[in-house]
Amino acid sequence: MTDVAVEPPSAPTAQQHTRRRRRRTALYSAVALAVMFAALIGVLATRRSALDRQVRSPLLGQVAPSITGPSVTNAAQFTLTSLQGRYVLVNFFASWCQPCQHEQPQLVKWEHEAPNHAVVGVLFSDTPRPAKAFLQGNAGDWPAINDPDGQLALNYGVRGPPESYLLNPQGVVIAKFVGEVTAGGLDRIVALAEGAAR
Repeated sequence: MTDVAVEPPSAPTAQQHTRRRRRRTALYSAVALAVMFAALIGVLATRRSALDRQVRSPLLGQVAPSITGPSVTNAAQFTLTSLQGRYVLVNFFASWCQPCQHEQPQLVKWEHEAPNHAVVGVLFSDTPRPAKAFLQGNAGDWPAINDPDGQLALNYGVRGPPESYLLNPQGVVIAKFVGEVTAGGLDRIVALAEGAAR
């Protein structure tokens, strides 16, 4: 029998320790990033769409605050009460507002699809000339009221455009929307309101 000399295992060097530590750190970082990415996907997949987003408001169930004044679209005197008997969308908008530009065709569609639908615009941090051009250039033939001191926006609790309030034929606020609305989303709220009234 021959003796074979077996060398004892050598102790890892400092450089090997550093490499192992870096590998572990990289592995833990990759796992953490994968978990965060999966969580983000889950949040995005389950959150509500920004379209037709309804929010709470102290005005829900209350008669809408008064809106009166000359319309910037045709200079005719306007009062919100003149639209009672119709579903009215009070839309706070601005000509410079990108989401307002996207929602405009939906407002036109909704107003024209039924004789008991009406839209009234309220300028938010905008001036009459660009607002009038915006509406006329995008088939918005409804009244639009200037709000130079922001009092109407304050009365309705508006923070920024677009924000909209849907009123029932009695002038009561039945929904508040923050962001863009669609004709289909408005139709669903009207159908619910009409079903509840029966």
